[in-house]
Amino acid sequence: MGPLTGSVVKPPALNQSYALKVKNLQLASHSRRFANAPHRPLCETPLQLQPWPNESEAICVVFGLHLLRPSGYVWLTRGNGKHYMALDERKGVWKSGKGKGRHTPKGRQLDDQAWNEVRALLGDRPRSRDLLIEFLHLIQDAHGHLSAAHLRALAEEMRLSMAEIYEVATFYAHFDVVKEGETPPPALTIRVCDSLACEIAGAQQLKSALEDGLDPSDVRVLRAPCMGRCDTAPVLELGHNHIDHATPEKVQAAIAADDTHAHVPGYEDLAAYQAAGGYAKLAEIRQGGDFETIQQTLLDAGLRGLGGAGFPSGRKWGFVRAAPGPRYLAVNGDEGEPGTFKDRYYLERTPHLFLEGMLIGAWAVEAEKCFIYMRDEYPAVLKILTDEIASLEEAGIVAPGYIDLRRGAGAYICGEESAMIESIEGKRGLPRHRPPFVANVGLFGRPTLVNNVETLLWVARILREGGEILSGVEKNGRKGLRSFSVSGRVKNPGVHLLPAGSTMQDIIEACGGMVDGHTFKAYQPGGPSAGLLPASMADIPMDFDVLQEHGTFIGSAAIVVLSEADSARDAALNMLRFFEDESCGQCTPCRVGCEKAVKLMQADRWDQPLLEELCTAMADASICGLGQAAPNPIRLTMKHFPDEV
Repeated sequence: MGPLTGSVVKPPALNQSYALKVKNLQLASHSRRFANAPHRPLCETPLQLQPWPNESEAICVVFGLHLLRPSGYVWLTRGNGKHYMALDERKGVWKSGKGKGRHTPKGRQLDDQAWNEVRALLGDRPRSRDLLIEFLHLIQDAHGHLSAAHLRALAEEMRLSMAEIYEVATFYAHFDVVKEGETPPPALTIRVCDSLACEIAGAQQLKSALEDGLDPSDVRVLRAPCMGRCDTAPVLELGHNHIDHATPEKVQAAIAADDTHAHVPGYEDLAAYQAAGGYAKLAEIRQGGDFETIQQTLLDAGLRGLGGAGFPSGRKWGFVRAAPGPRYLAVNGDEGEPGTFKDRYYLERTPHLFLEGMLIGAWAVEAEKCFIYMRDEYPAVLKILTDEIASLEEAGIVAPGYIDLRRGAGAYICGEESAMIESIEGKRGLPRHRPPFVANVGLFGRPTLVNNVETLLWVARILREGGEILSGVEKNGRKGLRSFSVSGRVKNPGVHLLPAGSTMQDIIEACGGMVDGHTFKAYQPGGPSAGLLPASMADIPMDFDVLQEHGTFIGSAAIVVLSEADSARDAALNMLRFFEDESCGQCTPCRVGCEKAVKLMQADRWDQPLLEELCTAMADASICGLGQAAPNPIRLTMKHFPDEV
């Protein structure tokens, strides 16, 4: 089909539109760019036909032709200052009233090679908006960066604006956006963890040694937030290979051996899990389970959310089930709180215990689909889950596509449940204002059950073994068990399953005591958000609802133990630097407050009244828990370690 034909006339009684008097209206692909593409209309807005006075021809009022103009037409400016479109015999040359020639539309041009590469990577996957981050990962993995040409091609393929693609790509730390004229990063990237546990183990010295000993044109060395391996600090990631107890010599050896891929540990696969009775409880529940009975079992066992909030799991299930369908289940596997690694510990050993608990939860709330959001810093876990979900589909335990595994991209804020949901939807991980809560308005606007990995693992254990495995354990007046992620100056760091009423003295004893030559000075009870407590408070039960009266909380039970060799002041500064880096920037109290706090904390003596005023503003006015909890390290350090500040 040929292009539009006709002559240009001024439309009567039509403002801010263009009227083209035509006899034969035809739509076609007017440029080479659409030669191999599916047919699309000339413009997104439907064409509107109106009768022309005293003429038999039709008038085509075309809206938005500045987006998709047919070749062979130009803009003309009349004396009244208005622009009209007119036929130009010089094909492909568009002109404005100022006479400037333009051979292409404004903005970045579509590169055919980049477009073909993007289409090949995406394959037959649906071009759904919520898959944007997955598609960015495909490009980043294939090319080592996100070039402007590939972003432009992805925007074309997904029918999105460049602004939408760019804002998402630049939000996440694991995407490297390279504009025209910029040099792409080297083929190999080393990320050195600088969280508190790694810093006291010598991460800064390690990073400096690597920068001095490696060619920056071949290897890029970056600082990075917690990688969930605090028990083997210092840690770095070489490509996707994590090197524990890292040294420059280990890194050089790995580079020489081209050892840059994730190492998958041995774990209990589907066959082994089923041989031990796995998925029998799920089958029984699907056959004739009663929701109220299961809910009461969880409540009687005392199971609470183990991602940090501690909300009773049975009650949350009831809220979601009572909401009108369709409903979804989303697993928060973005274990980004520095010092926390319990979810990784369990997933690298017994992934099906978690998966069975998740599927029981999905049955309980009648979820249409399950989404697992797993942090990108856990490549081995991502490989394990990919393989085992495929095994579940093969075995007929779940329908193909029922479990959707999504990969994070290096944003701590996505551990906040509403930010995680935004990320699953393919957007920036910006926390939502609440209410409404995600139990009512979650994924794609539907009621959503959000549970932590360890919480769902305990669901399977409680329903298989009985609620007494939690409620039957009591210490210091507290019932239940907690998985403590312990790192720092202890002899045997790692995940220790202990009674919920255990004190810091009990936890240090379970770790074999302090490292030789070190004296217990302070501890971080629940990640940076919980701040620091002194050794004199080591007799407090480490459980929900106990630490609040001391200005802190247990959170995810991420414990970092400090000794007299460490500075409480430096530890607090490390925590605030982390919050400064990881603030999503949505609200001013958090974005600016963290930055100002870091500057004030670098002074020889802290301006304590000013810092307290800043802490109040951040805690009272921030949208989400990041900004609200960021003042804790400052306040607790000023309170318990005044001689250092």
